[in-house]
Amino acid sequence: MSLEERPRYRRILLKLSGEALMGEGLYGIDPAVLVNIAEEVREVHQMGVQIAIVIGGGNIFRGVSAASRGMDRATADYMGMLATVMNGLALQQALEKHGVHTRVLSAIDMKEVAEPYIRRRAIRHLEKGRVVIFAAGTGLPFFTTDTTAALRAVEIGAEIVMKATKVDGVYNSDPEKDPHAVKYERISFSDVLRKNLKVMDATAISLARDQNTPIVVFSLREKGNIKKVLLGKTIGTVVEGLGYAE
Repeated sequence: MSLEERPRYRRILLKLSGEALMGEGLYGIDPAVLVNIAEEVREVHQMGVQIAIVIGGGNIFRGVSAASRGMDRATADYMGMLATVMNGLALQQALEKHGVHTRVLSAIDMKEVAEPYIRRRAIRHLEKGRVVIFAAGTGLPFFTTDTTAALRAVEIGAEIVMKATKVDGVYNSDPEKDPHAVKYERISFSDVLRKNLKVMDATAISLARDQNTPIVVFSLREKGNIKKVLLGKTIGTVVEGLGYAE
């Protein structure tokens, strides 16, 4: 492997939103998107990178939205956790069809379909070259899958959180609503919190800041971006603790 093809990180936490699985649809899972993700994950996995994945459930059920419409928030969040398990199983199947050994670890006990989340077991799977998918969030209501991503990254010793979204980085305002929105190349955790930028929720950002775990926010829509981040290419936005200002 040439120096240009050598990955910068040995162990990563990839955060996928549930919405990313919809493709151009309004809900559900687009099989073509699953195939694309599986192909990209396989490519970086073959580079010797240990990969853990946290996946959301917003393509099936979003707890916060349901709570805003009158449903009890805790119940809505548990339903959202179940949606992440469905997505995790779908992604597992796609990965294994591409020859990537994968394990789904659930924070809610459902031993018929997934292993229970045990930190040491997750690390052992990674060391054996398996991709690990963390499902059911933290297993507790009122915590998002962004917080789960930051928490699991710290627990397993991931060197970076890679958040793959539908936008190509962090902006000073919503780029879909503001044509003059400016994208940051780098920004500090503190500035994200101070400016109330919608990168990840405040709990996730605070945890990553306290543990000095960098976050890269990038678009999943452009094929090959996961590999580009691993190779240190300048794409998306890097969120870190170096005090970058606007």
